[in-house]
Amino acid sequence: MNAFMLQHELAIRLACFFGVFGGMALWEFAAPRRRLTVPKLLRWANNLALIMLNSVLLRALFPAAAVGVAAFAARQGWGLLNYFAVPLWMAIPVSVMLLDFVIYLQHVMFHAVPLLWRLHRVHHADLDIDVTTGTRFHPIEIILSMLIKAAVILVLGPPAVGVVIFEVLLNATSMFNHGNVRMPPALDRVLRLILVTPDMHRVHHSIEEDETNSNFAFNLSVWDRLFGTYRDQPRAGHEGMTIGIGTFREASRCIWLPGILALPFIGKVTDYAINRRRWGSGDGS
Repeated sequence: MNAFMLQHELAIRLACFFGVFGGMALWEFAAPRRRLTVPKLLRWANNLALIMLNSVLLRALFPAAAVGVAAFAARQGWGLLNYFAVPLWMAIPVSVMLLDFVIYLQHVMFHAVPLLWRLHRVHHADLDIDVTTGTRFHPIEIILSMLIKAAVILVLGPPAVGVVIFEVLLNATSMFNHGNVRMPPALDRVLRLILVTPDMHRVHHSIEEDETNSNFAFNLSVWDRLFGTYRDQPRAGHEGMTIGIGTFREASRCIWLPGILALPFIGKVTDYAINRRRWGSGDGS
C-alpha cells in the first residue's frame, strides 16, 4: 500500500482537491452564509494564482513531499511508530490524529510568534472568507510548514499511507471549514462535536483580536476544547462580523497578488494580541 501511495500520491491529492473545491464552490453558490464585500472573480483570480505559485514552489523544493519523508523514515527505521513496530491498522489513525494535533500547535505558534504572525497574516488579511481562503498562505509559511511537518514525520515515523490520508484530510477540511456556506444549525452543532465546521472556524477570521485567537483547529475540534481556545459564536453574528485584520483593509495589500506577497514585510515587528495578558489596543502589525 505504501508503494501505491508513493506512486500515485500527486494524482490522489489533485483528485481530492478538485473534487472538494468544486463541491464547495457549488455549495457557496447555492447557499451562501455571508454577502461578499469584494467581487468574487477578483479575489479568486489572485487567491488561486497564489495557490498555484505555492504548489509549483513546493514541488520544486520538495519533489517527494511529506509522503517521501515518511517512506525514507520507514526505510531507515526512524520514528517512534517504526521503532516500536506499531501495526498498520493502529499506526494510521494514530498518525492522522497526532499530525492533526501538531497542525493545531503550529497554528497557535504562528499567531504567538511575531515574525511568524507576519507570514500568517496573509491568510487572515483576506477581506472575505470562502473556499479559496482555505489554501491562501504566503510561500514562506508554506515552506516552513513543510519543514515542520518533515521533522515531525521523522520523529513520529508514520506510514506513508497515513501521511497521504492526513494530507488529503487537511486540505479538504481546510476548504470545507473556510467555506462561505449555510448549514442547518442542528447539523452544525452535531458536526462540530468532532469536526471544525465553517461557522466554528469563521470566528477565527474575525477582525476582533480575541476572536481571531480562538478556534485554531483545522480538522478535529477537540483540540480547541481541550486547550481552552474554543469560542462558540462571534459577538456580532456571522452576517454582522467583519472579516480580516484591522490595519490591513486596502485591496492593493489584501487582494492583489503583489500586495499579498509583500504583506509580511510591511510595518514594524510587534507583539500580537495572543501574547498580552489583557486585551489592549494592539494593531496586529
